[in-house]
Amino acid sequence: MRFLHTGDWHIGKHLAGYNLLADQHATFEKIRQIAKAEQVDAMVIAGDLYDRTIPSEAATRELTSELAELNIHDQLPIFAISGNHDSATRLGVGSQWFTSNDFYLNTKFSQAFMPIEFADTQLFLLPFFGLQEVRNYFADDQIKDINTAMKKIVAAMKKRFVDGKRHVLVAHFFAAGSQRTADSETMIEVGGLSAVNTDLLTDFDYVALGHLHNKNALQEARIKYSGSPMKFSVSEANMEKGVWIVDTAPFNIRWVELPAIHEIHVIESSMDQLTDPTFAKQYSKEDYYAIKLTDRQIIPDVMNRLRQYYPQIISLGRKYGFAGPHENYHHLNQRQSPKQLFANFFEKTVGTKLNAEQEKIVDTTLAEMQKGDR
Repeated sequence: MRFLHTGDWHIGKHLAGYNLLADQHATFEKIRQIAKAEQVDAMVIAGDLYDRTIPSEAATRELTSELAELNIHDQLPIFAISGNHDSATRLGVGSQWFTSNDFYLNTKFSQAFMPIEFADTQLFLLPFFGLQEVRNYFADDQIKDINTAMKKIVAAMKKRFVDGKRHVLVAHFFAAGSQRTADSETMIEVGGLSAVNTDLLTDFDYVALGHLHNKNALQEARIKYSGSPMKFSVSEANMEKGVWIVDTAPFNIRWVELPAIHEIHVIESSMDQLTDPTFAKQYSKEDYYAIKLTDRQIIPDVMNRLRQYYPQIISLGRKYGFAGPHENYHHLNQRQSPKQLFANFFEKTVGTKLNAEQEKIVDTTLAEMQKGDR
């Protein structure tokens, strides 16, 4: 069996307020093209299909369309699970008839113990779960931590192993030895506790994981995170995105890169350089930008000026902080009136003096404040 391992699609995700649905659709089409080019037998999606438990109508339409394109139009079997971002109940609607078209979507813990046999492989689809679900299923209140739970889970799955078959586990959790590398990864562990010991997973020929957005978060030969197919935060700016192509017999695994539809650029530079047309033209106005200014002085109308060259700014900061008026408070003339103090502050902050209309507003405001003090 050859399958494509992906996950953490987060359909409906926004990046600092920017809607990513168009980019997500374009990325999906690239994944679809890879599946065709690699002639995979199936697609594995390891959780977090949606970004929210209550996805928007647009996100619901997009994911439904994507899954239909794969499963109905391309007639590609799908093996998927719900993740911590998904609503298991909402995602699972229709799963009873999905299976008639080789679309297997597990959203309930109990479903994980009914393997799907496909070609030479048994697939165990383990959705994101809580410890109480494990206690209830096994009727065992002594299950106090995730690794005790996983021992029970794996032992129950092994009872269903068929000799001569390859065994693949699809799951969504934090594996011991993994490193969090992305701000967009929600800090939720299975049951809210610890991490799964990878030694418990060695009976499987391959473990297809979702949850962490970096394929390099875990360094295990047969236990892999697919990572997210897109960059969802500034911390992912330098991550390579893609999918795994897995052959079960003989076992082989290959990484196929997914180039970004629109990049996230992290730029550290001065305002003068950033607004130099020659410098700015090397960057696409369709990309996303996290900018750190090296200037320390206050710059009037800084965001609007930068957006003339970099319209989609997702963060703006200062590499060395400010050298603003707050550093010069000890130089203030204590004998100045409140109006004079404000006028000086305004000029240093905005770069211009108060005009006549602004002076009237200051006079009115100060008068009202003085009345309130009486």
